[in-house]
Amino acid sequence: MYKIIRSFLFKFDPERVHYFTTKSIHIILLIPCMKWIWSKIYHINDKRLHREIFGLKFKNPVGLAAGFDKNANMFNDLAYCGFGFIEIGTVTPKPQYGNDKPRLFRIEKDSGLINRMGFNNDGLVKVIESLKKNKNRLIIGGNIGKNTNTEPDNYTKDYLECFSKLHPFVDYFVLNISCPNVGSHEKLEDVNYLKELIQEVQKLNNSQQLQKPILLKISPDLSNKQLDEIILLVNETKIDGIIACNTSTKRDNLNTKKSFLNKVGNGGLSGLPIKDKSTEVIKYLADKSKKSFPIIGVGGIHSEKDALDKLNAGADLIQIYTGFIYEGPRLIKRINKAILSNLN
Repeated sequence: MYKIIRSFLFKFDPERVHYFTTKSIHIILLIPCMKWIWSKIYHINDKRLHREIFGLKFKNPVGLAAGFDKNANMFNDLAYCGFGFIEIGTVTPKPQYGNDKPRLFRIEKDSGLINRMGFNNDGLVKVIESLKKNKNRLIIGGNIGKNTNTEPDNYTKDYLECFSKLHPFVDYFVLNISCPNVGSHEKLEDVNYLKELIQEVQKLNNSQQLQKPILLKISPDLSNKQLDEIILLVNETKIDGIIACNTSTKRDNLNTKKSFLNKVGNGGLSGLPIKDKSTEVIKYLADKSKKSFPIIGVGGIHSEKDALDKLNAGADLIQIYTGFIYEGPRLIKRINKAILSNLN
């Protein structure tokens, strides 16, 4: 059924379809008994799926990656799809439009997406108002970044403002320093600055009555030398974990015609084309660090096998995004059932 719906929706602009779909889900769930029906269809309640990672208790290890619910408008509805956690954002201190449209493209022959959204979001004030409506059905992560026009000297200030104001409303934080779709982010690739940024955020976190886990989201395009630097950074700063990986700027081994890719231009590639690279990064981090820190695996999970490969490589939790769009909400239940079967 979902593939029939998808074939119709894929005839239209991806960004418009996203907003149409999310509004449709909200309307459907307003129908009496529909929330109960969705819960029965998409949820698996089994204690064997429970995970306790960086001090948080997850009902299951399958989450929704940042970027889908940028403004925290949908997490209460998406909770009925069976997710164990949802990451909102990326949130910046001030609202921003993002990059010019069109900025989201499907590459159907490769089951992927290319986006150059540019951290479009409603800003802290509106996101917090939405988060105040949290019905506490599942864990919420807050993915934070800087405004595009922020000067390099004020990058840390942007992250600290987001952290401070979102702190009462989310369960964990992600420092997004690896998105390829925002300008002037060279400083965020500097390990020395990253160490400084993490330490400043940790200092603010330690001043709070309740500390929240802090994770770093990294690119799949890092070399082994850069990954070694990330491992050293985690060990030195004692940050709570890594999300591997963000979208990729590379266009290797795609079936999509180069003429179309050239027309699309710059942007972050997600979906099946980055599946193997993401898994390789997870395995490298887990093996080289001897599993000294938690890893959330994301990138190209479109099937039960894709999910199990990430977990077997060393991921403690996983997130989906592009796979959710291509495969629909049943993917979450299928993955959780596969995890249970794999325990037998």
